[in-house]
Amino acid sequence: MDVRTVCLGVLTLGDATGYEIRKMFEEGPFQYFTDAGFGSIYPALKKLHDEAYVTLREQAQDNRPDKKVYTITPAGRAAFTAALGKAPGLDKFRSDFLLAIFFEHFLPPGMIEETIEERARWYREKLEHMQSCDRAGWGAGPVFVNQFGQAIYGAAVKFLEENRDTLIESAADRYETEATK
Repeated sequence: MDVRTVCLGVLTLGDATGYEIRKMFEEGPFQYFTDAGFGSIYPALKKLHDEAYVTLREQAQDNRPDKKVYTITPAGRAAFTAALGKAPGLDKFRSDFLLAIFFEHFLPPGMIEETIEERARWYREKLEHMQSCDRAGWGAGPVFVNQFGQAIYGAAVKFLEENRDTLIESAADRYETEATK
């Protein structure tokens, strides 16, 4: 989904500022759906406003510029529903971690071990966060997505733990060979 559609999705949950939307993309449940920063969120919100898919009200703040609060309109809700009705694209997965591991024979074994352990720790932290969510009041969709995320991250941790030693041993042999070339 594009950033505009995801912004509309966030706004179906309630009014929000661009900053609050970005926080949902960075730390909230939407972090698993798309990457978006201020450079893409604010142009998307402007276009949504121009298309009358959202309204904008300015809220005064003490000693700060006015806060822009966005609200989805009925037309925006219809556009969001129509976008959801289209077949979703394939998942995209890109990983600097996997690129480094692909070329493990260029890395010292200690660095590979540290890289794998760091990644496993990251997956464990994400998994613990997902498991600790208070799902009271969540609908079936958000619960399903949370459980799917737990399954993926749990499988990643398990794979890393079960296969790291084999890779490290193999990498040590190949690194020595590569170093002598």
